[in-house]
Amino acid sequence: MKRAGATHGAQAGLVLAHGRGADAADILGLFARAGLEGVAAVAPEAPGRSWWPTSFLASAEDMEPHVLHALDAMEAGVRLLEAEGLTRNRIWLGGFSQGACLALETFARRGEGLAGVLAFSGGLIGTADAGGGARIELYGHGEKRFDDYGRRDGAQAWISVHERDPHIPLARAVRSAEVLRALGVGVELTVYPGAGHSVLAQDLAALRRLVAAPGG
Repeated sequence: MKRAGATHGAQAGLVLAHGRGADAADILGLFARAGLEGVAAVAPEAPGRSWWPTSFLASAEDMEPHVLHALDAMEAGVRLLEAEGLTRNRIWLGGFSQGACLALETFARRGEGLAGVLAFSGGLIGTADAGGGARIELYGHGEKRFDDYGRRDGAQAWISVHERDPHIPLARAVRSAEVLRALGVGVELTVYPGAGHSVLAQDLAALRRLVAAPGG
C-alpha cells in the first residue's frame, strides 16, 4: 500500500485504484495533479499491474475470483484510513480505467457509509451474468446483473467516459449511473465527445470539488 498527501490530521481520505499496466505510484500521481490539501491518499497495487486478466465485461465466472481479491485490496485501504482516525463518511474511492471499474464495484458491494466514488473511464463490473447473448453496445459481451448491492443514500458519485471509449462502453457507464441512483447515490455522469480513454481536466476539477467539500 503506497500513499501520498496528509499523514496527520487529514480531513478526508481517498483510496485510489490504478489501471491495467500501471501501478500505485501512477495513480497517486493523478492525486498530486489535483493539488488537494488535507487529504490522505492510499493506493493498493495489483500483482502484475493488473487487477484481472480480461476485459471487465467478461463473464462473471471469469471475473469473480479476481474481483474478490481486488475488492479486499481496496477494503484494506479503507481500513487503513479508518485506523488513522478518519470516519467512513470522510473516505472516498476512486480510480482510472480498470481501477475505476474496481472503485465502482467496491463502492457498490462494500461501500456502506463511504462518502462516495470517482470513476474516471469506468463502469460497474456486475455480480452475475444476465443472459441474453452478446450485445454490440457492450463490445460483444453479454449484459450483467447488478444485485446484492446495499443502499448508499446520501453518497456521491462521479462517472466519466468518452462516447467512443475503446475499453469502457458508454452503455455500461450509463447503466452504472442508473444502478447507483437506484441505491440512493447522487450521480454525476459526464460523457466526453468523440473517442478517448484518459483523465481530463474536468475529472480533476470534480476530484477537487467533491473530496474537499464540507461533509465529504
